[in-house]
This record gives sequence, C-alpha cells and structure tokens, in this order.
Amino acid sequence: MLQSPGDRGGGRLLAGPLTLRCALGPAGIVTRKREGDGATPRADLPLRRVWRRADRGPRPATALAVRTTRPDDGWCDAPESPCYNRPVRSPFRASHERMWREDGLYDLVVELGWNDRPPRPGRGSAIFMHAARPGFAPTAGCVALAPAALRRLIARLGPQTLLRIGPRPRKLRRDRA
Repeated sequence: MLQSPGDRGGGRLLAGPLTLRCALGPAGIVTRKREGDGATPRADLPLRRVWRRADRGPRPATALAVRTTRPDDGWCDAPESPCYNRPVRSPFRASHERMWREDGLYDLVVELGWNDRPPRPGRGSAIFMHAARPGFAPTAGCVALAPAALRRLIARLGPQTLLRIGPRPRKLRRDRA
C-alpha cells in the first residue's frame, strides 16, 4: 500500500496485478501510531478475520475466517480499559466503536493485526480494511476501498497474507564490476 503523492489521506493498494484506490487516515502513513492521531500505521499487518453483516450481502468468498456481525458488536478504543483494542458487546461503559453501522462502511471489514498481541495502551486500535466513503474521504486511520474492490480483494486473501502499509519495495541495483 502506497500513499498518494500530495494526498496524505489517499493511497493505492497493490495486490499482484491489481492496483486499487484507497483512503487512509488524514495524517497519512506514520511510523509512530497513537490513538486518535488520524494516521495509518506503517507496518506489515496480518489479516485476522472478516466481519460481515449478513443482512447486507452474501458471505464473501475468502480463505479467511468469517464472523457475522451482530447489532451489539463493538470495538474498545479506550486505552485505560482492560478491553482496549478488543471486540466488546454493547452496552459497554468505556469508549468503543460500533461495528454494526447504518452507513455501510462496515458491511464487510477485514480485521487487521495492529497492536493486538498484546495491545499496548495508546498505541492505536481498530485498524480495519473496510468500505470507503463517497469520494474516498479520509478514514480515522483505517484502509478503505470501494465496496466492489473490497469484495474482490477479500476473495484473494488468506491467513498467510500480510498487508504492507508503506513505501513500495525498492528495486535492487546491480553493482557493475
């Protein structure tokens, strides 16, 4: 995944022959991610599982584990909570994000392995790959794709896939003797 030149909140996701437009956090890609900074972490992230709303479309074709989202699903983003950066059930006292949304952004979500084994308070939570807003408006730090592109990409993903967020790997130069 690459940040678009001149657009900190925009990027390109490269997957084999596919190049997909994506939205990132408005602060762009950073090496030191913090809770609430609006940045997308520069890292190689494992893919944990897919969350899906069963009432919003068919089960995606994927080799990843799939979890059906329920109306009371949430994700804790409160660094002081023992449940920080973990799924929770509503009602939940500490700050959390709702996984069951009406805007369609979380109809399909790939849970990315960021700061989760174990979570370190304040280092950032809930880095997901999900559907983009119209016009690819920046996310809070997640990676967002057009809904059809997200579904197409999920079909290509498996448990060994890593999402690399950062610069394109450099080509090796051959030394001339």
